[in-house]
Amino acid sequence: MLKNLILDWSGTVVDDLDAVVRATNHVLSRFGTEPISRDIFRERFCLPWINFYKQWLPHIPREGLDQAFWEVMLPEQERIPILPHAMEFLEFARANHLPIFICSTVDSKSFWGQSNRLGVSPFLRKAYVGIEDKRKVIHQILVENQLDASETIFVGDMVHDVETAKHGGVHACAVLTGYDREEKLAEGKPDFILRDLRELRLVLESQNRWMDGHPVATVGALILNKKGECLMVRTKKWSNKWGIPGGKVKRGETSEDAVRREIREETNLELKDIHFAMVQDCIESKEFHRSAHFLLLNYVAHVASGDVKLNDEAQEWKWIAPGKTSELDLNIPTRKLVEHFLKEATESLAQRRKGAKQEEQ
Repeated sequence: MLKNLILDWSGTVVDDLDAVVRATNHVLSRFGTEPISRDIFRERFCLPWINFYKQWLPHIPREGLDQAFWEVMLPEQERIPILPHAMEFLEFARANHLPIFICSTVDSKSFWGQSNRLGVSPFLRKAYVGIEDKRKVIHQILVENQLDASETIFVGDMVHDVETAKHGGVHACAVLTGYDREEKLAEGKPDFILRDLRELRLVLESQNRWMDGHPVATVGALILNKKGECLMVRTKKWSNKWGIPGGKVKRGETSEDAVRREIREETNLELKDIHFAMVQDCIESKEFHRSAHFLLLNYVAHVASGDVKLNDEAQEWKWIAPGKTSELDLNIPTRKLVEHFLKEATESLAQRRKGAKQEEQ
């Protein structure tokens, strides 16, 4: 269930597109370049913003570009309106205890001036503003605020916002109220492309009604390397206990595909020889950081390629012989999986030895 909202500002909450186009054309004219149309701006504008100006004015230092931009943009600040349906969305989020975070390139002074004037500030948990490249702060936002990436959605109007969501492993929602057109946004393959925040509110209402109170299917894998060692990771979500990597199955995704994706996202490893091991009920585990009911689909797999590189979901990892995992402080579901694996391995070895003796006779 989606529980955390990260919103872009310009083109998502407020409508500053026309003001930015006017300021941009002032910059182009100031340095001897022909102004561009609104359509061309929407087609060519990108983030980080300096990359856009390199297309037109590659030899002008950014200080000069910035100074010329604000000559027009500064007086525009008091005229920038909130987008239709944005205030209703903020009220919906507050009523449903969905914290809202802002992640925006807009400078701090402009953001807080607009936010306070429009009455948005009281709805916000925290704002990360003046961010040139949002991809560089998405993990910081998740870690600082202890947000579960699988329960978080990033909402924005540009391909850069979609890329930021994917970089952070959160859900991506593109809205058509801002800078990038639908065709351009579609190339980024967000989870949702919606007309505005009103449609997002309807999606959240529908999804939360469907998911609330129902068990959540998850996958995880006991991963073996060439030495026969298994990968264990330590996570804050499981009370800093050791366990296996994994996560939730997405709608329309097979459980085996989910295993491959989750392991790739969390550890950078590609898997082979994947086989199902067991299913476990995990109902209101005291080890997990919040109330939850999971169906744990456990697999055993081998490393096909890659070196372990953790994302922000786990804090530590190690390879260890399965028989020595009892030395670690394992969470209960992982301990049960390892015991199941060792029992099957022992029984398989006994059967092979029995078969070998029969052949000798």
